[in-house]
Amino acid sequence: MHYINKPLYSENETAISESSLSLISKFLSANMGLYFPKERWPDLSRGIVSACQEFDHKDPESFIQWLLSSSLTKSRIESLAIHLTIGETYFFRDKNVFNALETHILPKLMQARQKTGKCLRLWSAACSTGEEPYSLAILLSKMIPDLSDWNITICATDINPQFLKKALGGIYTKWSFRGTSERFKDTYFTKTKNGHYRLDPLIKKMVKFSYLNLMDNCYPSITNNTNAMDLIFCRNVLMYFPPEYVKKVISRIYRSNSKGGWFVVSPGEMPNQFHSKFNTVYCDGAIFYQKGSSQTSFKQDFKENPVFPIPENQPKNQLDYQNYFQQELLFLEKTDITDEIMPQPLKISPESPKSTEPDKSSSKQALQLFERGEYTKAAELLRELLSNDQFNADAMTLLARTYANKGDLAKAAQWCEKAIVTDKLNPSFHYLLSTIMAEMGRMEEAASALKNVLYLDYNFVLAYFSLGNINCRLGKLKESKKNFDNAISILSGMQTDDIVPESDGITAGRLMEIIKLTSGQEAANEQ
Repeated sequence: MHYINKPLYSENETAISESSLSLISKFLSANMGLYFPKERWPDLSRGIVSACQEFDHKDPESFIQWLLSSSLTKSRIESLAIHLTIGETYFFRDKNVFNALETHILPKLMQARQKTGKCLRLWSAACSTGEEPYSLAILLSKMIPDLSDWNITICATDINPQFLKKALGGIYTKWSFRGTSERFKDTYFTKTKNGHYRLDPLIKKMVKFSYLNLMDNCYPSITNNTNAMDLIFCRNVLMYFPPEYVKKVISRIYRSNSKGGWFVVSPGEMPNQFHSKFNTVYCDGAIFYQKGSSQTSFKQDFKENPVFPIPENQPKNQLDYQNYFQQELLFLEKTDITDEIMPQPLKISPESPKSTEPDKSSSKQALQLFERGEYTKAAELLRELLSNDQFNADAMTLLARTYANKGDLAKAAQWCEKAIVTDKLNPSFHYLLSTIMAEMGRMEEAASALKNVLYLDYNFVLAYFSLGNINCRLGKLKESKKNFDNAISILSGMQTDDIVPESDGITAGRLMEIIKLTSGQEAANEQ
């Protein structure tokens, strides 16, 4: 049966043919990871009608044809995301999850981190308008009496720039507080003249927001702060991705977790094939996933149960969308994810003689292991490479990144410093050192490294941006404004879609928006 050119939906909506919706659905899936099965085509239709006005198209059909024949730049992706993504969230959504965090998981993490530098790293992926990461910040401020002595990182990312703008503002309506008490609002918010609620600036400063498309290959990375995470939230996201992309996202999230780290998704979002990679933990009515760890003390407090598979003989056309999503994931091929997360050991012939020349094949293998998240094997290979080539600065910096992604910042800093000794005039090495120092909470040293970057390369735009953020945290607002202004001046000379060097894919236009939002919000915080 064919439905070519059958218009959708009510008379009050602009009609779009099913053939066009099918084409644009596949296009968005391939380019943005947004999953629109047929039962969600009404949502897709409304989003396209809304978006075509922003792109100066009156007819949604012609708009779709234009999209299909055009290059989908990052700025266009961001604009489409505004109309096609949903920001339905509120503070402390799913009380079982937050109760389990407060009573079991975070106390154990804090106890472990007391012995290793009082450092905690959390990531709210697809943070929407900010209620989730701010909930985590409020919870930590409640649980940690000596909060100022801790190095707390709460990274919050989203693909929708309007969501990020609202999150940075920290002002919410009553709808964001459903399920919370009046005392909660009175403790952490100030009521504005128009009846909204402004978040406490101290809580607000605990969260760092940034743009990130989970479909991009830019994480885990120390440069965008998505490495070695103790806790990752990615709720109500995977159900919108097609099955073939779900495994790629979870593979990268697995690598972004530290050993023993925790992963939180909504019920039903986790494909069964990934349970062998994570330990499935049931606690106080909530489900958590833990990356394999030798720390058995985490498991003693929790009840672990088997995951029951979905019956395979049930017809797809009788399933609701959630069951359809899970059913599809059960049929994914098992080989790809196994290779990505747990690749087989390298097979190196014992008969191959060692060469005194730099081993390019070993460098390539180490990079491949690093990109697959096999950091232990990558580190072993890089150390072996450096034993034969002591002045290989590129291998040193890759080893530094490897240790950083493992969460061993002390060793990361040591190898980065060795690379700098080998090649003192490379600004990228100094920039990597500044990133490591900032992650360790050593802001003065991070600022010093960034000044070295700018001494070597006056147009290193990310150095100005990072220095602006650090000076802001140090209370040096005049210096911070000057840093941000310098960054904007350099970005103004670039094309909007130019990729900023060392940025893991951020465009000049997007970075300029981030700087303007960040600098404007910091100024508002001081008023």
